[in-house]
Amino acid sequence: MKLRHHEIAEGNHRILNPLIEPQLRLLGEIAGVGPGSRVLDLACGKGELLCRWAEWFGSGGVGVDISTVFAGAARERAVELGVADRVEIVEGDAALYRAEPGAFDVVCCIGATWIGGGLAGTVELLRPALRPGGLLLIGEPYWIETPPFDCLKAHDIAWDDYCSLEATFERLDGAGLELVEMVIANQDTWDRYEASQWLTVTDWLAANPDDPDHEAMTRFRDDNRRTYLRWGRRYLGWGAFVTRPR
Repeated sequence: MKLRHHEIAEGNHRILNPLIEPQLRLLGEIAGVGPGSRVLDLACGKGELLCRWAEWFGSGGVGVDISTVFAGAARERAVELGVADRVEIVEGDAALYRAEPGAFDVVCCIGATWIGGGLAGTVELLRPALRPGGLLLIGEPYWIETPPFDCLKAHDIAWDDYCSLEATFERLDGAGLELVEMVIANQDTWDRYEASQWLTVTDWLAANPDDPDHEAMTRFRDDNRRTYLRWGRRYLGWGAFVTRPR
């Protein structure tokens, strides 16, 4: 799926993952974010985590995202919430971003571990920027139960792209991380994230009948509905995992 298709489908989202605002706040509280805390968010999307944490807790930090649309929305959100003096948004490939070593109290990639080729690779992208004693946050899907081949085919993924919740713990452990807390999406928050995209895309299709991506977005909406209702709700979970490097 092209980046532009994500930009269209998530046009009405502020949080580009299955967490909702109270969970986003809880995650910041768990991580001990406070006045003066520095946060790095790779593949930050529209910057809601950085901007809301800055508003709620007095923190600051840097977000990196490859999307011009998302980065622009993040900067606008920082201005809207009055935190633009503390939140910097960098437009670029998060996999290539090199932060100042040890400069951040919290480093995170919430739901985009593809930037490092998976969980372990993304941890290695984040680790150098973390100060000693800081926390590393990873958002990642997991299998609720073993999916059949047709589920994997519908999602266009391999079985080991994700793993069970217990095996996710093992992957974190294998990457040199101690799991200390987590915030897990529930069925309702998953529904809000997925189903709201159907309406967003439907409205976009009606407003843009001659757009070159009209056919592709129609397929995206139709395939997403079918895949989520048939497979996603049963087999896929999603969590934000709070870890401390050993």
